[in-house]
This record gives sequence, structure tokens and C-alpha cells, in this order.
Amino acid sequence: MDERGAHSCARPDGPGLRLTDDGAVFGVASRHAERIFVCLFDHEDNEVARLALGERDDDLHYGFVPGLHAGQKYGLRAEGPWEPRAGHRFDPTKLLVDPYARRLDRPFAFDSALIASHDGAVDTARLVPKAIAENALPHMALAPTRSPGLIYEVCVKAHTMRDELVPAPLRGALAAIALPHVIERFVRLGVTHVEFMPIAAWIDERHLQPLGLTNAWGYNPVCFSALDPRIAPNGMADLRATVAALREAGIGVILDVVYNHSGESDADGPTLSLRGLDNALYYRHAAGGRLIDDAGCGNSLDCTQPTVVALIVEALRRFVLEAGVEGFRFDLATSLARRRKGFDPHAPLLEAIAADPVLHDRLLIAEPWDIGPGGYQLGRFPGGWLEWNDRYRDDVRRFWRGDAHAAGALATRLAGSADVFQRERRNPRESVNFIAAHDGFTLRDLVSYSGKRNLANGEDNHDGNPAEICWNDGAEGETDDAHAITRRKADVRALLATLFLSLGTPMLTAGDEFGRTQGGNNNAYAQDNATTWLDWAHADEALAEFTAGLARFRAGDALLTENRFLTGRAQDDAPCPDAQWLRADGAAMADHDWAHADFVALTRAPAQGNGARLHLAFNRGDAAVAMTLPAPRAGMGWALAIDSGAGLAGFEAIEGDRVKVGARSVVALVEQACG
Repeated sequence: MDERGAHSCARPDGPGLRLTDDGAVFGVASRHAERIFVCLFDHEDNEVARLALGERDDDLHYGFVPGLHAGQKYGLRAEGPWEPRAGHRFDPTKLLVDPYARRLDRPFAFDSALIASHDGAVDTARLVPKAIAENALPHMALAPTRSPGLIYEVCVKAHTMRDELVPAPLRGALAAIALPHVIERFVRLGVTHVEFMPIAAWIDERHLQPLGLTNAWGYNPVCFSALDPRIAPNGMADLRATVAALREAGIGVILDVVYNHSGESDADGPTLSLRGLDNALYYRHAAGGRLIDDAGCGNSLDCTQPTVVALIVEALRRFVLEAGVEGFRFDLATSLARRRKGFDPHAPLLEAIAADPVLHDRLLIAEPWDIGPGGYQLGRFPGGWLEWNDRYRDDVRRFWRGDAHAAGALATRLAGSADVFQRERRNPRESVNFIAAHDGFTLRDLVSYSGKRNLANGEDNHDGNPAEICWNDGAEGETDDAHAITRRKADVRALLATLFLSLGTPMLTAGDEFGRTQGGNNNAYAQDNATTWLDWAHADEALAEFTAGLARFRAGDALLTENRFLTGRAQDDAPCPDAQWLRADGAAMADHDWAHADFVALTRAPAQGNGARLHLAFNRGDAAVAMTLPAPRAGMGWALAIDSGAGLAGFEAIEGDRVKVGARSVVALVEQACG
């Protein structure tokens, strides 16, 4: 093996590999490493050269490797102290992946030999993926960001593994999402933005291998810019092609990104990249070198460090400029904005994104919590950020479960969650409303199970949320009981109707529109199998069409998509209050009515002018209710647009001043001109 030093060169702009006409410039960020090596590999995976980066400017080690060309496989090694109590875990026998790598030659796989030690017992070159030298793709023209009408959460592999219309070699791959029939399903459902669950290269958690399980979700990344070869073998080019195909259909792409932790896990986890390059720099530590774990995954990236901020910003910029991604959903985003004294909406990473000319106007969505101190921060992210609203999820579920004193909270969620978002520079659209997401019960399962069934995860059912708000409608799990089945279908339709008739930004997880089940598993991250793979052959097409009708109705009604909080007062020259909460008999809800209400109606009117009013009713009771309608204005009448009990999403004119609201159902009526 050739051991020598890289050539001197001018200081690069920052870390990463940049190909030139006659070689490549390397930059690696490490504050505490004594030496950084670039290791070159041949096609048989033999290490053929090891070159020390001899130049250094502050934390940047750099040098020039002549003759290196696109397609060359490479890795890094770092020499430095082994002082765990100071956070230093340098081990030059551990091959490291470049944090700025663009493409990898294989997926990550856990092996106990990857765990670093002071004596460097095992060289891991045979176990670690190699980065492949590549040029950046040409920049794409930036499409303007749009306010989402419907976000559709998609696990890339699970989406097409059981889709018989997808050619077998493409099933589970990112490229399959670009197939015409897959896109047509998105269009038919009314999806405006597809949100891909993590696609950056990840590693399975070490406890899964002995259980014969693998990570199905990807929330355990190692490389932030390199896509996982299992779903994107051609790297960024696969994402670029898929984004382009979706954009052609009018659909934007949001990436779910994980920067709160890495797959290197706790002190007993593998050394794959950042830990080996500079554990003390990239991760947060407490006294004695103990890793801080605010994500519950073993470590927390230190997003107060400029080096870490630069790494994340570069990854985001690549996704936008090279693949055309429209926005990002940040997993456990509180971790990204935590300083020593706690959460700060002006933390370095958030400020860097706001100041970046490429990123500042992208769609930015926070999951506004983690398990660290002061971790729950719903409503506190900067103006312009959207946030997952778990209060919406919980309050809507509580109402339909039948909890006491739930009607008032339902009203608050229907009206845009002003208690959370009505503050400076915030608006209802920044509330991402959802009933179910990847994490937790599916929509069907939350009305079919009274508790989680996670035994297949190998943790004795201790994992997953033990307090999930759910109910079984009279029978536990899968059943032949006709009454339970009928009631469950009614509840699912009512929950979907509630979602689409609420102010805010609706999000739906793929498959919930056609009744997917995970058999009661509410933490199916380790089920890369039929538990999570969408079963298109047994989809409830009637439910899917009802959901699509809800999306069409929402998109076509200006009151449902407006972006202001309701006041309950007439605005400007409007003849009616913008919101009136009513009982079934048409009288206004009094304070004492809310405590035990099973029925709530809402009449909405435009803030200005004489546009059409909208009348919504929510009946969680076990009996139908004859609802008195508000008197229509002169020359107008009411038309029934949505009836979840009947599975109706269309228009039917109403005669008379009453309409039946079925048991456990939602109706929506629109005021329109007679004749």
C-alpha cells in the first residue's frame, strides 16, 4: 500500500471533496485530530493508498490528491488521543466515511468490530461503506415554495414493495415513486406535497441484528448528504429524477431529515464517521465525557458548533440545488435549537437557515419536541416555520373516543389552534394537523385496538407509546363482528372529515386513506416487512375515494384554506360573524353546553363581502341528530357537500330547514344560490 502525504494546495472553501481537472482537493473538519488520512480503495475493496492531509488552518485539514477521478472509492482515518473522559475516541484502525460524501458503494451494516477501542484491535475497512468521488449535479432552477394543501407522508420502501404494478427490480426504490401510476394515485388523492421519510444513508440499531430485524424507517442516519443505496443506488441522481417527475405533476417534495443524532449511537455504538473524526467536536457531552442523549438514540449532535451547522446547511443546500427539493421536515427539531440554557428560536442552526439565500424561503417543518430538558416547544419556532401539532391529534382523538369535556378542545383545533399559534408572525397554516403519523397507530388501528401490540419488535411490548389515545369500537383487533366493523369504518371517515375541515395544514400518512393496518403495532420502526409495506391489493377503494373527495372539497372552498384565526365577530363590512358555534337546535352554544356536548356545529362566513357560508357539524353520539340549519340568506339555500356517515363527498341540495347528522359522523353544507 502506498503511504505518503497529499500535496499542498490552496485552502478550500470548506470540508468535502472537490474534483479538479487533475485530481481532487480534500477538506476534513476536526479540531482535536493530530492527523487525517485519505484512504483510496480499488474495485476489489483493497486499500491501495493512504495519504496524510498535511495542510491545516484552524479546524480544517486539507490537501490535494493528484490523479484522483470521478468513481474513485475512498474513506478517511484519523489519529489523535484516546481520552474518553475528554470526549476523544480516536482510533486509526477505524475507516471513516466522509461526512460530506455524495454517494456510497453499499449500505451500512452493524458489526461489533465497528466499536472503537483504545488498542485499535480491528481494522474496519472491510466493514465500512466507501464514499464514491462525484461532482455536484448541475443546479436546478428553484421552484417557488407553495403553501401545502395536503402533505402525504411516505416511507419510500414500504410504499411500493407490494405494488404489483411496479417492476420487481424497482420495488422499494425511490425511482418507483416516479412511475406514472404511483404519481397518478397522488394526484387523484389531491396530494400537493409528498413528504419522504428519511432517505439519507442509515444503519440498523445494534440490538436489531440479534432479533433478526432491520430498521424500516431510516431515522438512524450516518451520512447526511449520501442517500441510502438500498433505495437510491444512483444517489442524488435518483432523487433528482423523482422530484422532477413529481414536480411535472404539480407535486412538491419535502424530505424528513434527522440532524438531532447519528447512527453512531452511545459510547458502545459503532465508529463510522463523526465519532472517529472528532467525537468531542461533533457531539454534545456532559461532565466526564458522557454523551448527552436528548433524542433517546444514544447521542446528540452539537448544533451550536459552527462545524456542525455548516455540515447540516450544506446537506440541505445540496438537496435543494441538485435535486429540487421544496422543503424539509426536521425530526425532533428542539434538539437543533438547544443551547446550554435551553431552547432558543434564534439558535445558530435556525439563524443560519434563515440567512441562507437558498434555504430561507423553503418549506420548513419542525417536529417541535424531544426528550431533553424543556423538550416540548410546540408553537415556539420562528414565524414561517410549520410545526407538527400533536395537540390537534390528541384533542380530535379524545373527542371521537368520547372523553368528557372534549368538545371545547375540538373547537379550538377546528379553528386553527389559536391557543398555540396566535402570536407574532404566526398563523393557522403553520399548524400541521394530523390524526395519525408514521410514529403511533395507523388510522385504522387507533379505532381497532385499546392498546399497543408490539411484541414483534422484540422488546416485550415495552416500546412505543403506552398512552396512545385509541379505542376498539367493541372488539379488540381484527374481528368478524359486523357492528364493530361498521362502527370502525364510520369512525375512520369521521376522523378524516374532521382533518380536512379544520383550519391548518392537513397531513395524511400513506395508506391511511385506504385502511392500512399494522396489526396494532404502534412503533413499527423495526418491521421492514408486510407489517409496514402497503397492501395495495386489499385497499379499501371506497374509503380512498371518499378521502379524495374530502381533499377536493377542501381545495375548492376558500374558507377552509384561508389563513387567519377566527374571531366570532363580524369583520369590516361582513354581514355575519366569521364563526358561530351552535347546538343541534340552531341556538348558540352556551358555556354550560360545552362540558358534555356530543354534538357541535360551526357556521363560518367570509371575513369580507357576501360570499358563501359553510356549515359544519360533528356528532360523536350513538344516535342520529336532526340539526336545524341557519336561515339561508335571500336567494340562497344549503347544499350537502360532505356526509361521512354515508361516505358522501359531493353536492346534494337540501330542502327544508333541517338535515340529519348520522351517529358518529360529520357533515358539511355550503350555502349556494337557489336554482
